[in-house]
Amino acid sequence: MKRAFLLLFILLFNISEVFSQQRLRDLDIEIGVLPTGSMNAITDVEGVKVGHSSLIKGDSVRTGVTAILPHGGNIFQQKVPAAIYIGNGFGKLAGSSQVQELGNLETPIILTNTLNVTTAMDAVIKYTLNQDGNENVYSVNAVVGETNDGFLNDIRGQHLTNEDMLTAIENATTENTEEGNVGAGMGTVAFGFKGGVGTASRKLPESLGGYTLGVLVQSNFGGVLEIAGAPVGRELQQFSFSDRLMNNADGSCMIVVATDAPLDSRNLERLAKRAFLGIAKTGGIVSNGSGDYVIAFSTSEKVRVPYRVEGDTQSLEVVPNDLMSPLFMAAIEATEEAILNSLFMAETTKGHHGTIEALPMEKVLPVLREYGVLRD
Repeated sequence: MKRAFLLLFILLFNISEVFSQQRLRDLDIEIGVLPTGSMNAITDVEGVKVGHSSLIKGDSVRTGVTAILPHGGNIFQQKVPAAIYIGNGFGKLAGSSQVQELGNLETPIILTNTLNVTTAMDAVIKYTLNQDGNENVYSVNAVVGETNDGFLNDIRGQHLTNEDMLTAIENATTENTEEGNVGAGMGTVAFGFKGGVGTASRKLPESLGGYTLGVLVQSNFGGVLEIAGAPVGRELQQFSFSDRLMNNADGSCMIVVATDAPLDSRNLERLAKRAFLGIAKTGGIVSNGSGDYVIAFSTSEKVRVPYRVEGDTQSLEVVPNDLMSPLFMAAIEATEEAILNSLFMAETTKGHHGTIEALPMEKVLPVLREYGVLRD
């Protein structure tokens, strides 16, 4: 009997160790019905680059930076159509008003922690002013989003520097698929477990346009976790307001949506609204103190916005309203999967105010089997 118990303990321990750092698809968990891109990441959208800079110091600093570049050129000179949807505005999304007003994005998007937003803005401004061709630029709209990583990170210390921000931009590549405890996800918490950066993508069939859509999230929010419809948070009895130890659902979620579909800012806003539904499908409740935002942009050269426009008019070739629904579904599916990937790829982390455990796969997998998400 003792031997059997020991073997069972070893098996459960190994399951936790092996599976805790695997993406959903590696475990044969499929979200939605649309196929993914080759990397199942926002970088499946051609030209999009992602970079991270992570900062770990002593027992109290657990934070970082994530940069998303719509393309590898001079973004200020070749702006991209963009839109922002605010699910709950308890946050600091710098640069949002100009994006809403003009409908375009002219800098990399930076994600970081709440109290280092101004540091990121300063770095992005310097980065843009120093690019070749921008010698006569006198205004830069830096777009910086954040979540509060103050439980694991000494956020009041504002430890991130301009160099950390620039490192994330300079390290950005079109192959980056890093997730979990990386960059802006280093100190985040979601559903009471370790959150982080997550990403996913969808590739529409040619009959529906053949477009690619990718999502990257910074998960740091509360609710009752669901995985592909399975009530994991309920079954584990770990969810917001379940007891005095889990009474805080606040945090934030930043969602960045990229697509190569030629969309104007109006339909990008409609797309962003659908992406927000992905939070709900994971059990997020968008609490009072949660800053939940979606930034959506198109990389298509058909809709680029040049800094200097020649002529009195500009012609754009865009996807019509009637053909938007497949992209809406892609945004919902990719957002849901990106959030779950951020949890599945995160590691248990000890930080400023204590330890946040990673999703306990030895408990999660049996729940997923019970509800038919996983099949032996």
